[in-house]
Amino acid sequence: MTKDSSRRDFIKLMSVAGIAITGLPIACSNAKSVLAKPKEENLVFLFQGDSITDGNRGRNEDPNHILGHGYCFSVCSRIGTDFPQYGFKFINRGISGNTISDLEKRWQTDTLDFKPDVLSLLIGINDVNALIEGKQDALDVKMFESTYRKLLTSVVQQNPNILIVLGLPFFFASGWRKDQYAKWHPLTIERAAVIRKIAADFNAVLIDYPKVFEDAQQFAPIDYWIWDGIHPTVFGHELMAREWIKRVSNRLTFLK
Repeated sequence: MTKDSSRRDFIKLMSVAGIAITGLPIACSNAKSVLAKPKEENLVFLFQGDSITDGNRGRNEDPNHILGHGYCFSVCSRIGTDFPQYGFKFINRGISGNTISDLEKRWQTDTLDFKPDVLSLLIGINDVNALIEGKQDALDVKMFESTYRKLLTSVVQQNPNILIVLGLPFFFASGWRKDQYAKWHPLTIERAAVIRKIAADFNAVLIDYPKVFEDAQQFAPIDYWIWDGIHPTVFGHELMAREWIKRVSNRLTFLK
C-alpha cells in the first residue's frame, strides 16, 4: 500500500466517523431543529445508561476517574477542554448491567435531582439479555417502550428546554458471543426501532451507533471495534464519541 493510498483510507475513515480532517465535526443535515441560542454557560451534561456508559467509572469524587474510560469520557474531555470558559458540568451515572427497569428505580436521584440541561441515554441491551435468560422481571417491548417514555416525560416536565440525546443499542457477532447473534440481534433491532420512534416524538438527537460500527467494518473487522458483541474496544468508544459530538453539534451549535 502506498503512502497516498493509506492517507486516502484514513481520510475516508474520518468521514465515516463524522470528523473532518480539520478536527471539527462534520455537519449533519437531518436534525429537526437547531436551538437558535442555546444557553452556553453552566450547562449540566448527564450521561445515563448501562456498562457501555459506565466505563468502569469511579464511585467517588476523584476527578481523574469519575467519568469512566469510555465514550462518555471522550465526549466530556473534548467539550470541557474546548470550552472551559462556560463552566460546564459533566456527570456519568451509567451503571453496568442496568435495564430500563433498573434505571426507573434510580431515575429521581440519578437523573432528575441533577437537573440536566443535556441528557444522553443509552439503554436496552440488558433488557435483551434479560429476555434471553428468561428473567422473571424481563420486560416485553411494549413495557420497555412505556417505561422509556415515562422517564423522558419526567425530565421534560422538569425542564421543557432539555436537550435529549438517545443512542440506539447494538449487538454484533464478535468475540465469545459470536454464535449468539441469531438470538440477540432481532431483539436488539426491535428495541432500536422503539427508540427511533421515541426520539422523533421527543425531538431528541438520535445517535445511530449500529450504523457507525457497520460502516467502520470496511476498515477493520468488527472484533477491532467491539470485543464481545456488546462492549466496544477503546477504538469503538472513540467512534461513538465522534458520532455523539457530530450529531449533537447540530443542536448545540457552539460545538461547531
